[in-house]
Amino acid sequence: MKNTVISVRNLVKKFGNFIANDNLTFEVYKGEIFGFLGANGAGKTTAIRILSGLSKPTSGEVIVAGFDARKQPEQIKKNIGYMCQKFSLYEDLTVKENIMLYGGIYGMKKQLIRDRTRSLLERLQFEEYGDRLIAALPLGLKQKLAFSVAVLHEPKIVFLDEPTGGVDPITRRQFWEMIYETAARGITVFVTTHYMDEAEYCDRVSIMNEGKIEALDTPAGLKKQYQAGSIEEVFISIARPGKN
Repeated sequence: MKNTVISVRNLVKKFGNFIANDNLTFEVYKGEIFGFLGANGAGKTTAIRILSGLSKPTSGEVIVAGFDARKQPEQIKKNIGYMCQKFSLYEDLTVKENIMLYGGIYGMKKQLIRDRTRSLLERLQFEEYGDRLIAALPLGLKQKLAFSVAVLHEPKIVFLDEPTGGVDPITRRQFWEMIYETAARGITVFVTTHYMDEAEYCDRVSIMNEGKIEALDTPAGLKKQYQAGSIEEVFISIARPGKN
């Protein structure tokens, strides 16, 4: 039996008369790589804000890591990691200082932070960068570090919002290897991306359009359902019907 870490039932989020999320219902499982796709304005960001405890639903039930998004948002925040395309790392601090800072924010004990800092730098082969300012690092290294810091406290779920924007294909591939390793440790990876080829790497993919989830299945299942050769073709047929 699959271990559900995100359960969403009839989620509605309204801003005045505008419905950003229109009766979303889905589940995400432990250790799963779950792709959350949709064009700009489809409602992805609104849903992620609710799932990460930053916003409350207008109606419906949202349970994340065993906590209610309406009643226990602070508990949710303690059990998740988050990384977005606009890095949360502090440019004027060194690599080590950033790791130590976030370890403290996550409530980790000092010795554990030191141990994880050492192992993280070794794993990333970042030992030579430990005392460098974040601002001096290449974009690809910043992204790898930002992701590693987001899972420093071993959260149940990590949300990655457009994590590979602007980097070269080799770095993107390396970043996805890190995602696979993280999921293999039992951490659920909830990822949004504009790169349709990356959606093929996910265990399951949901595609939003105009506030609703229009499709949700494995990449192979979606391609079969829509008689498409790629997830990009599936996406186009949903987001722009009649234009594929």
